[in-house]
Amino acid sequence: MNPLLTDALHSWDVDHAVVWFLPIVALAYLRGFSRVHVQMPVRFPLWRLASFIGGLLVVFVAVASPLDALGELLLSLHMTQHMLLIMVAPPLLWLGQPFIPLLRASPPRPTKRALARLLTIPVLCSAGDGLTHPVVCWIALAATTIVWHLPALYELALHSEAWHDVQHACFFTAALLFWWPVVRVWPSRDRWPRWAAIPYLVGADLINTALSATLSFSNHVLYATYASVPRVTSLSPLDDQSLAGVIMWVPGSIAFLLPAIVLTMQLVQPRARRALIESPSWTSQ
Repeated sequence: MNPLLTDALHSWDVDHAVVWFLPIVALAYLRGFSRVHVQMPVRFPLWRLASFIGGLLVVFVAVASPLDALGELLLSLHMTQHMLLIMVAPPLLWLGQPFIPLLRASPPRPTKRALARLLTIPVLCSAGDGLTHPVVCWIALAATTIVWHLPALYELALHSEAWHDVQHACFFTAALLFWWPVVRVWPSRDRWPRWAAIPYLVGADLINTALSATLSFSNHVLYATYASVPRVTSLSPLDDQSLAGVIMWVPGSIAFLLPAIVLTMQLVQPRARRALIESPSWTSQ
């Protein structure tokens, strides 16, 4: 095996600040979830616990596993890392509905006093409402994805560990905002009718498709670094770039379109059920 590939496969960044934070969040969530699951088993079934812990594990794999080192050698693996931070970890974390379990894990009286103070500050309430508006959330992910895939900025992240961390933080934060109105995380309130989430998701998929098609069908290497790094596989730099586009395209489209299909079925089924019950053929039987 190529020595560079061997070294990369043994690279675990367990000293990353995020890695130290993950088990603290996991333990706090587990403590709070054990309480709310007993009190509200229907609202907090075990699959929410599995989803949240799964989301934390995906973040760990993305930032601390050898995937990070391999991403410096292969654009396709770097893209896989980004897909985990954008398409997988955020919706899994939000499906865990983390705020109530985390609040229940905190000391009750200090937590209540702190929340009461925060919720009475008009500026903070207005900022929270504005930040979680679906339009803002959609633009945040679209703009972040487009800007950070510009060759100049992508190269900047490849050559600077600090900027690389900033890039990942931008992707992850924008993705958390994007998936917020889709999952409907407590204590959010609906700003739009539920059907509006369908064009919201489809529109994001169009952006993702355009970017991935650019990578897949380009006849030259867009990111010069990947043309000069040592080759650790039989893939040429252009083939590696095309594969990165496919990884962005197919899993990305699934991540956006599968929830849109589920939402469509949820919206259509109640109407179909009502139509069946109210139809003359049904009532005459």
